[in-house]
Amino acid sequence: MENSPLQSPVPVLAAGGPGLMALMTRERLIEVARIVATGTVALLFWRDLVPIQLLWVAVAIGLYPLVKTGLLDLIHEHKVGTEIFVTVATLVAVLGGETVAGAVLMVIILIAEFIAELNTDRARASIKALIGSVPQVALVRGAGGEKSLSVAALKVGDIVLVRPGEKIPVDGRVVAGQGSVNEATITGESVPKDKQPESQVFAGTVVESGALDIRTEKLGTDTTFARIIAMVENAESQQAPVQKLADKVAAWLIPVVFVFLIVVYFVTRDVRTIVTLMIFTSPAELGLATPLVMIAAIARAARSGILIKGGIHLETLAKVDVMVFDKTGTLTANSPKVVEVVSSNPQFDESELLRLAASADRRSAHPLAKAVVDAATQRGLAVPEPGTFEQVQGRGAKATIEGRKVLVGNAALLRHSGIEIQKPVGQDGRTPVHVAVDGQFAGIIYIADTLRPGAKEALAELKASGIKRIVMLTGDNAATANAIATELGIDEVRSDLMPEDKVAAIAELQSQGHRVAMVGDGINDAPALVKADVGIAMGGGGTQAALEAADIALMTDDLGKIAAARAIARRAYRTIQENLYVGVGVVHVLGITAALLGWIGPIQAAIIHLGPDVLVFINSVKLLKVRIKGA
Repeated sequence: MENSPLQSPVPVLAAGGPGLMALMTRERLIEVARIVATGTVALLFWRDLVPIQLLWVAVAIGLYPLVKTGLLDLIHEHKVGTEIFVTVATLVAVLGGETVAGAVLMVIILIAEFIAELNTDRARASIKALIGSVPQVALVRGAGGEKSLSVAALKVGDIVLVRPGEKIPVDGRVVAGQGSVNEATITGESVPKDKQPESQVFAGTVVESGALDIRTEKLGTDTTFARIIAMVENAESQQAPVQKLADKVAAWLIPVVFVFLIVVYFVTRDVRTIVTLMIFTSPAELGLATPLVMIAAIARAARSGILIKGGIHLETLAKVDVMVFDKTGTLTANSPKVVEVVSSNPQFDESELLRLAASADRRSAHPLAKAVVDAATQRGLAVPEPGTFEQVQGRGAKATIEGRKVLVGNAALLRHSGIEIQKPVGQDGRTPVHVAVDGQFAGIIYIADTLRPGAKEALAELKASGIKRIVMLTGDNAATANAIATELGIDEVRSDLMPEDKVAAIAELQSQGHRVAMVGDGINDAPALVKADVGIAMGGGGTQAALEAADIALMTDDLGKIAAARAIARRAYRTIQENLYVGVGVVHVLGITAALLGWIGPIQAAIIHLGPDVLVFINSVKLLKVRIKGA
């Protein structure tokens, strides 16, 4: 894509893409004039109205861009494309006495190439439109009042005002006002998010209601939106293995084709047949079979809040048979909650036990302490400030509450204080928080990390899509890990792992012949994400590290997006196969057969040649609109 939205504004386009006239550059108008002129001279010569010398001039004018492009590709990329094939076919036809056929053949091929190129550019422009655009002017509040400024003139720290219905031009934080923002361009979620002071907002998103004053934090190419656009555009240049295979096939097919044509000529001595065969033996359509599919699939994923950083990752995800998940922050929400309160002392019921424990934990920053305080608050219990407080590293807390000495923490804290734990604690995957009051064991508060919403359904969808094994890797203890795995239906659990152990586990799976995808938070699991065949980072919205750590970044914490990404990948891979086998293979085999049997000549072949281009184009761009669950 030559014009990046990072350097110039992206126009807001209709859903079906820009009008064709918007893509008619000066160079394209010249190309149209060349095609019309060559076609007109060929028609006049056919009617005996102009001499053959004028037809030769017209053919030379028509061939010029083909020869130029073909030679440049041959010299710089060592690639023989359609241009060389058409040039040779035209020259063979003219020199072999099929002058009119050669001219008509060239005109029809020029038209086909022109339409294919125009449609490809239109598809790319439509893809940009699917993602959206960023405003180029912002309303800024300064010492002298409000004024409109170019976004390029803004500085970090400027206060930008955004009204209902307007797009946010910068990444930043709300400093005043409240509103509802549609963040679909970033996260793929259509449900608007409520924003208030200190909420983070992103460039390219739309304020649907309310008004916001935003302090600018990131501008231009640094915004999350700009990084998304850049990744979608750069992804096109990363070829998938199937695309590289198509290029390799085209490379070795060329000499085979020329040998085949020479043999046919010596057998038939028919120039007309050779010209016809040259049209159907051109390997150029192999190069069209995959790129447009990749563009459409990557853009479709980006619109759904899924960033795929290249066709190679798209194809690999389609072939993955083992999915590996980190536990904390991926399968679980990393938000511990109190799930049960068990009193072991008749002096304290469950509410009183929780109230005293929450009071002792008020000043603690530990996640388990926060869960206890939150549980007490949710039950409407009054949580007094402790008289004294002492944090015991690695064990818990000691506090004085309303004249009572309260201990809250693990079993080691109580035993160290000489308190006997009366009730044994079962290893059921929950974390026990022990409570003692005035030297007596009072009870246990059980805490568990909550499952991420939709986790079970997402894993079931992955299994249904052909994933053979789902593995969970975690640094947590075996009891907690197994409890989560049982609830989610996970096939294999490996617990008590260090980061290097996770890398080793993935390497082991790969050594067994599996293609492995690793799903993590994009930061803590970076080594494992890199080691996996495909690394998928959760929750990349606004996080530079998460965007860069993996091959695929999900802009939300919705596990369902993983299944959607795989569905897009599998649909894209199937579309490429259809393009290669049907759009290229079947049409060309039938065309070659018809040419050898003498059923068609060069002109009919040139017309039929439009078929593969049209089939490939239509089959590829349908990925932008076809129904895919979760996308």
